[in-house]
Amino acid sequence: MPENILVTGAAGFIGFHTSKKLLQEETKVVGLDNLNDYYSPELKKDRLKILEKFKDFSFIKGDLADQQLIEEVFSKYEPDVVINLAAQAGVRHSLKQPRTYMDSNLVGFVNILEGCRHNNVEHLIFASSSSVYGANEKVPFATSDNVDHPVSLYAATKKSNELLAHSYSHLYNLSATGLRFFTVYGPWGRPDMALFIFTRKMLAGEPIEVFNYGDMQRDFTYVDDVVEGIYKLCFQPAKPDPDWDGKEPDPGTSKAPYRIYNIGNNSPVNLMDFIERIEDELDIEADKDFKPMQPGDVQVTYADVEDLVQDVGYQPDTSLEVGIKKFIDWYQDYYGV
Repeated sequence: MPENILVTGAAGFIGFHTSKKLLQEETKVVGLDNLNDYYSPELKKDRLKILEKFKDFSFIKGDLADQQLIEEVFSKYEPDVVINLAAQAGVRHSLKQPRTYMDSNLVGFVNILEGCRHNNVEHLIFASSSSVYGANEKVPFATSDNVDHPVSLYAATKKSNELLAHSYSHLYNLSATGLRFFTVYGPWGRPDMALFIFTRKMLAGEPIEVFNYGDMQRDFTYVDDVVEGIYKLCFQPAKPDPDWDGKEPDPGTSKAPYRIYNIGNNSPVNLMDFIERIEDELDIEADKDFKPMQPGDVQVTYADVEDLVQDVGYQPDTSLEVGIKKFIDWYQDYYGV
């Protein structure tokens, strides 16, 4: 196990759970986060309070776009592995604040790549997104699929991350692994995600917005399953694929030490079934406001995870019923409702 890991976005949803797992395994974790107000900074600070109980956790408040700060962090802490989970998230928010995505997801990511390049980092694991599949209709989505048709700016920045990482892998032999996350949910989750929104509104007696009139599917993935996949990849830096063929290029692998994986549940759920399970757990029937599809959204996400299963033994095993119950138990305890 690498001795020293830098986790960016450590106060975020996946970053918090990833950092906690690593600290429980007695790994030194340096967490970096700007604690921005995209959603409640208090929620982020409460996550940090849990991480700060571990003796091997160090925290830096700062922004990925701050080149000097990032250079100082790499120089001071000399991480063996970098897990880059910091980003401006959200498909719909990217329609309103596009420049925020440029600063964090592009400028900030180049600063991370430069830090890895100049400080002999053994492995960069970075967050991509299922959103990169965009207008694709073939399911399940596979990393061998072409992803040149994003339908949101957020997705375009994530595809750009993959391209930037590949160029650094090729030029500087940087081992880089990109993870396309599929609708991650669970305790301490993001307030802009569907499960959080539905739970909050149903408990408050408010109507919930159901887009595309409920005709949607999502590959909901419980956060502990995602973290287990990230943890296993810490032991397995990306390596060149000896079978990669430039005449028939596979976008998910390379002659460079570069790899892309889907990290999902491999089991899409109908949106209306998802809502029904929340209703059952809360014993509340939701007041539903049916609306058309939103700009930038897609009808179906469905992850082909066979490569990750074969390479690291990834095995998502948390059922939706169990995952929803764990989230709602946390939500009611945290907010006292």
